[in-house]
Amino acid sequence: MATNTKPCANCKLRARYDKNPKSLIGRFWRWHIGFCPGWKGYLASLDEEERKAVCEKYNLKK
Repeated sequence: MATNTKPCANCKLRARYDKNPKSLIGRFWRWHIGFCPGWKGYLASLDEEERKAVCEKYNLKK
């Protein structure tokens, strides 16, 4: 994976989701990425293979 300088690559809320998706903070992060322009920019900055892996990991429709 390429190093990404976008904050979403190292987001603490994302890490909390990864640790416990059913936690309040984890659920908030998952809801938030549905409309967050930063997350959309982060996904757009990834190459096709990385984007597909992230979408599969988080069950996104992209």
